Amino acid sequence: MAKETGRKMIAQNKKARHDYLILDTYEAGLVLTGTEVKSLRMGRASLVDGFGQLDGGEAWLHNVHIPEYTQGTWTNHTARRKRKMLLHKAEIDKLVQKSQESGHTIVPLALYFKDGRAKVEIALARGKKEYDKRQTLREKQDRRESDRAMSAVRRRQRA
Repeated sequence: MAKETGRKMIAQNKKARHDYLILDTYEAGLVLTGTEVKSLRMGRASLVDGFGQLDGGEAWLHNVHIPEYTQGTWTNHTARRKRKMLLHKAEIDKLVQKSQESGHTIVPLALYFKDGRAKVEIALARGKKEYDKRQTLREKQDRRESDRAMSAVRRRQRA
């Protein structure tokens, strides 16, 4: 049996990039039960309400929804339990130091399998104000319009 390689995306939190200014990203392993892994392999998870928390020198992932495994028995997991994240001690220390600053939080960006192991991409982030969100949307729209104009000019030059 061949070992799984590469990166297989399970879930992304696209809203996080809209609501937060991403300062730094980290890749963390997850401590999961068997039924959680099986449920993830079916491609089912939601990061929408998820957040990270640091206590006692350990990193925890809260409110990430991994639905119960349909073929599971009494050993099935609860959908929104807190799960331990596996990070290096230096990364945890850096996160503790930076997350204590006001307005900083830890949000999950993506949940995926990397070489057969479940990983979560977390970010140290700061919440955006409403005007920041509008400005980001405006910049994105301006970039899209300029790209369209450039491609139209290129098309005319070729013709």
